[in-house]
Amino acid sequence: MKQQISRIAVKIGSNVLTRQDGTLDITRMSALVDQIADLHKVGVEIILVSSGAVASGRSELHSTKKLDSVDQRQLFSAVGQAKLINRYYELFREHGISVGQVLTMKENFATRRHYLNQKNCMTVMLENGVIPIVNENDTISVSELMFTDNDELSGLIASMMDVQELIILSNIDGIYNGIPTEPTSDIIREIKQDTDLSSYIQTSKSSFGRGGMLTKTNIARKVADEGITVIIANGKRNNILVDLIQKPEKTICTRFLPSHVPVSSVKKWIAHSEGFAKGELHINQQATEVLNSDKAVSILPVGITAIEGDFEKDEIVRIIDFQGKLVGVGKANCNSVQAREAMGKHGKRPVVHYDYLYME
Repeated sequence: MKQQISRIAVKIGSNVLTRQDGTLDITRMSALVDQIADLHKVGVEIILVSSGAVASGRSELHSTKKLDSVDQRQLFSAVGQAKLINRYYELFREHGISVGQVLTMKENFATRRHYLNQKNCMTVMLENGVIPIVNENDTISVSELMFTDNDELSGLIASMMDVQELIILSNIDGIYNGIPTEPTSDIIREIKQDTDLSSYIQTSKSSFGRGGMLTKTNIARKVADEGITVIIANGKRNNILVDLIQKPEKTICTRFLPSHVPVSSVKKWIAHSEGFAKGELHINQQATEVLNSDKAVSILPVGITAIEGDFEKDEIVRIIDFQGKLVGVGKANCNSVQAREAMGKHGKRPVVHYDYLYME
């Protein structure tokens, strides 16, 4: 029996929305809006994560001044974002649907309070029939604080908003078991949690975006582990969104099958917080082995061998095993001074409690 889908996140990549010359493909954009409108009218709540602002601005401006990459990105996105959202506004208005712009930055996900503020904003929009259109605020983001690309942003949004499916639209049909251009290569239709994809993934980046298939796969795996189906499909195929929802078995795509183990809202936030970590907890071999078992265990001071960085209570820390490998992230139960005082001692409170620990 087909699952009833009530809420999805849709990420539209730059290569779907732009032509070869970098200009905005209004015909494709209009077709995707028509599909989103059709789903909206039958009761599917949609959060749209849209690239295209920088490409849109690039096609609008022909500056003769030489700009560095950050200045260029800020300039193009400032002009392009206005153009992009205005186009979406006009297209959705033809269907009688209201849209709202949500511009965010990576650091807005760093604290639980900011995370929940964003979630509340988009929840209110959905409850009032408004489609959120989300993009990174490139005008004030700088390189070290930027998302890898909008694939990473869409994963955060999908997790935060408890969607049933995250649909990542690119300019290819999915993940192939070989080089996509070769006739012997086939689409991998379903990917389970233990499937090894290392020999299939191309590391090249997209023409107009910042990411590539490797980024998409890493994000897809993490989101699927949180119980959300992730689909990579071709946004240039006619009626692709409607077909993915209404005829999933017959539509060409790659589908990452979700875990059936429930994940709490807090752990979903922590799962995507590695980039915001303020410090590191290095643990010994015994603690590593216990963490890798099926037991629900916390990070205790007795198993900690070193602490790097300065952090406050409730800030994110990385967990590094005895071989120097990142094995998890968690929310600190105390500050770094208190953690160092307790390090190596028995009978002390956990530095990271199991409820606030996410294993990679």
